[in-house]
Amino acid sequence: MKLDAVKRQGTRTDLTFRQVGEKLNSVEELAKTTGESGRQISRYIRLTELISELLDMVDDKKIAFNPAVELSYLKPEEQTNLLEAMDMEQATPSLSQAQRLKKFSAEGKCTLEAMCAIMSEEKKGELDKVTLSSDKLRKYFPKSYTPQKMEETILKLLETWHKKRTQSQER
Repeated sequence: MKLDAVKRQGTRTDLTFRQVGEKLNSVEELAKTTGESGRQISRYIRLTELISELLDMVDDKKIAFNPAVELSYLKPEEQTNLLEAMDMEQATPSLSQAQRLKKFSAEGKCTLEAMCAIMSEEKKGELDKVTLSSDKLRKYFPKSYTPQKMEETILKLLETWHKKRTQSQER
C-alpha cells in the first residue's frame, strides 16, 4: 500500500523537468523508508504474482523466499500444477529446482510430469545430513546435558554399536 501511495505521488510528469531534478523512483523511495534494498522490495512485490496457496506456504515458511520469487514467474495454471506435484512428491522446491521450473515455463515445457520429475530429485542437503530434534532426544538424556554433550554421547554409542555389529558379522 505504501508503494502505491508513493507511485501516485510521482504520476504527474509536467511538474518535474530533467534539468531541475529526477522524479522519484517509488521502489527506491520505499526502500529508503523501510531499510530494505530496492531489489528486495522488488522481490516482495514479485511475490504478489503467486497464487494464494503458494503465498500462504511462503508466509508459513514452508517454501523459502528466494525459490518463491522464482516460482512467481510461473503461469497461474502452472503454479496450480506445482501444488499437485509438491503434494505427490511430498517436497518443496529448492532454489535450483525453482529456477529450472521458471526456465521450463519460459520454454513452454512446464508440464505436470516435468514438475514431478524435478520435485522427485533428491536435494544435495538431504544426502549429507541427518537431523534429530532436541525434543526427540531429551527423554534419553539428563537435563544437565548440553547439545554438544548429547552429540558426543550419541557418537560414542554409535561407535560401540558399530564395533559390536562388525564383530557379529565376522563370526
